[in-house]
Amino acid sequence: MNRIVTWIASLPALALCVCASAAEIDWSKVDQAIGKKGSDLPGGVHKYGLPRSDLHVTVDGVAIKPALALGSWLAFQPSGDGAMVMGDLVLTDTEISPVMQRLIEGSIEITAVHNHLLRTSVPVFYMHVGGHGDPVKLAEALRAGLALSKTPLSQGAPPPPSTALELDTAAIEKTLGYKGTANGGVYQFSIPRAESVSEGGMAVPPSMGTSTALNFQPTGGGKAAITGDFVLLGSEVKAIVKTLRQHGIEVTALHSHMIDDSPHLFFMHFWANEDAQRLAQGLRAALDLANVKRGS
Repeated sequence: MNRIVTWIASLPALALCVCASAAEIDWSKVDQAIGKKGSDLPGGVHKYGLPRSDLHVTVDGVAIKPALALGSWLAFQPSGDGAMVMGDLVLTDTEISPVMQRLIEGSIEITAVHNHLLRTSVPVFYMHVGGHGDPVKLAEALRAGLALSKTPLSQGAPPPPSTALELDTAAIEKTLGYKGTANGGVYQFSIPRAESVSEGGMAVPPSMGTSTALNFQPTGGGKAAITGDFVLLGSEVKAIVKTLRQHGIEVTALHSHMIDDSPHLFFMHFWANEDAQRLAQGLRAALDLANVKRGS
């Protein structure tokens, strides 16, 4: 009996031990395996941005900046005695098959392959990936897959200093009710859902792809090309499709990114190139129909 009590009493310590070892991941080794330095984000997430700066893509005559819709990413989070990884890889049609095969050989899960945009001058697709295990081995497998694409993998030169965007960003922020950030010539908003999200029983923080993303790229004369994705419950989809269309915003894709997520989420991608303030009003009308965290 005493042995049983002692064993039960030791369970919290064992749990703490597992969590502690996960929290002590040497991210520098993961950085080395990926080939560039990642960023530490809230929730213990270590994330890599891999913009497809090698691609020159237009939609309806608009040259798409990587920060608007051509940004691959990988995000790691401590999990048990290893890590969970999730990501979104921007690939051309000819890159999909070889990259997928190499990732499968490296025990990386493929959770979705689809478009986000329509009428791209170059066929561009998005491969969503996931995995659990040793973070360095996961990173090595992902690097091996990406090496079969033309994704720039080196650290590269630091980005040039930010220049003022040709947009009234203060007015857009006021309309949306959230603060945005400038990144690579694009004004970006990341809006988390109000409820918690998990994948396979593991909490998935907003920085691992569960936030609604709204991106504005100036196109001159107060106009902006907008794209991104609303992260939605199934019960929210119908009303938001209707609302976006009523405001002249095209719905370009609707699908899932994860397989075992709870609640099960749908990702609604969109596109328009019009007056930025008018588009912000349409996006705000759609946000008001979703269970997102409200801005200040």
